[in-house]
Amino acid sequence: MIFTQQTLNCDGQLLDLGTPLIMGVINVTPDSFFSASRKEHLADILRTAGEMLAAGADILDIGGMSSRPGAAIIPPAQEIQRVVPAIAAIKNRFPDAIVSVDTVHAEVARQAAAAGAGIVNDISAGRIDAEMYDAVAELGLPYVLMHMRGTPGNMQTRLDYENVVRDILDFFIQEVQRLREKGVKDVIIDPGFGFGKSIAQNYQLLKGLDLLQILEVPVLVGVSRKSMIYKLLGNTPEAALNGTSVVHLLALQHGARLLRVHDVAPAREVVTIWQMMEQTTVT
Repeated sequence: MIFTQQTLNCDGQLLDLGTPLIMGVINVTPDSFFSASRKEHLADILRTAGEMLAAGADILDIGGMSSRPGAAIIPPAQEIQRVVPAIAAIKNRFPDAIVSVDTVHAEVARQAAAAGAGIVNDISAGRIDAEMYDAVAELGLPYVLMHMRGTPGNMQTRLDYENVVRDILDFFIQEVQRLREKGVKDVIIDPGFGFGKSIAQNYQLLKGLDLLQILEVPVLVGVSRKSMIYKLLGNTPEAALNGTSVVHLLALQHGARLLRVHDVAPAREVVTIWQMMEQTTVT
């Protein structure tokens, strides 16, 4: 494994990457694909945040816009109304919690950071808002750079890769360099499972995940309860936890350092088992 970075500086709070990290998903939306992840009231948001932190979440990822296939991009003002009060409430109740804002808009990132967010998670890699890279550089926060072709509305029509792993690696080489030139120090790459990839391409990407280590930056994997799991198994997002845990273990074996999950406790168990296997030798 080439991976070398050991910490993320989240507005003065350091996250240790020596152990794979768990990012718990809290969707402050009415329409995210997994209904149990939708939390629209502050009481529910705070209860979920507390439960996730107690179960071992290292980061809480707050999103105000669904990015399921076919979803529309909502205006920044609407997203701000959803995420900023949620982030402020979480930081007030749990001041040591590290919060990520899941957004494609630079202004949402700025206002979320002012409310206490310490990471910016952008599914669009700055393609939807051209100001995003500059905003992240100004904020000085870690940035999750995700690969997606097009937008959630049309991404599943753009599956014509020459070689999905190499094409995505080439994309990251270019974009990480752009971010470095702007002064962004902590870059996390997310290959974008389910975003503009067929089921077969998602598994090709999973099997080739090791190749992304050449960039020497942490890799985040978000596969929790996605269609690459439940469609393959012939079930539903609600029934896809077991499959999710299997894919999480495979992702860790292929170099993932962060898991973005709906179910924190099972993901923490996967990390514990993976750690035990890493430490075990056969004599």
